[in-house]
Amino acid sequence: MVVSHVLAPLWRVRITVAYAAALFAIASLLVALGPGAQHRVVALWSTNLHNLAEGRLGTLLASAFVTGEGQTYLLLPGLVCLLALAELLWRSRRLVQVFLLGHVGATLIVAAGLAFAIKVGWAPITVSHADDVGLSYGAVAVLGTLTAAIPGRWRPAWITGWLTVAAAVVVLGGGFTAAGHTVALLLGIALSTRVRLGWPVSVHWTVFRRVLLAGGAAFGLLLLVGVALPSALVAVPAGVATALLAWSVTLRASRTPARRT
Repeated sequence: MVVSHVLAPLWRVRITVAYAAALFAIASLLVALGPGAQHRVVALWSTNLHNLAEGRLGTLLASAFVTGEGQTYLLLPGLVCLLALAELLWRSRRLVQVFLLGHVGATLIVAAGLAFAIKVGWAPITVSHADDVGLSYGAVAVLGTLTAAIPGRWRPAWITGWLTVAAAVVVLGGGFTAAGHTVALLLGIALSTRVRLGWPVSVHWTVFRRVLLAGGAAFGLLLLVGVALPSALVAVPAGVATALLAWSVTLRASRTPARRT
């Protein structure tokens, strides 16, 4: 009886638990094997142009299970908050679909953009061998898809704030990874319109779900901004400012009585 009470809640977030466990196990194995092994795995599993041109399409999936900087342990708590919330709201199958579409879709779009940039001379050929692994594209897509769960009066502020942060990081020179995050966020927001069709009119926001949302949002901000202080000092205030502006416009529109024609 006690075991069933413990396992029942975990079963509701089984994809989150399984993915987090896989990330932890792979990270621990790479730590045990040493930096050399980690470098070889990252090179082999990267979804860079070189690997994709060689036909290693399996990297489109494998790349989501390793982080190039070895930061898996630090990322897991925030990732669990984000994915667990999404899985509780959408069920497991839809979470997998959103994560994979964001991860694979953003990867391919970024790869196409890099190939074009190299061809016209906007980027050096060495970028085709750059490490490109990690969970961030899929996670950011999940963050964007959570737009469907945000109450209507807050939704414009949510969308505007996140898009401003992502765009600011790109403008500040965040590189192709920042561009990939922006693409993944846009894909997630676009997917939110489809996800919302299968939901009730409103989502019941319990205290536990609010805590998960706060943790997931903080994690999403970390993925978008990274640890670069200059980017954070510009992107975060800009995102807050535009979100507040969007919220005030929405609030004013809701209070303006409709005129009879």
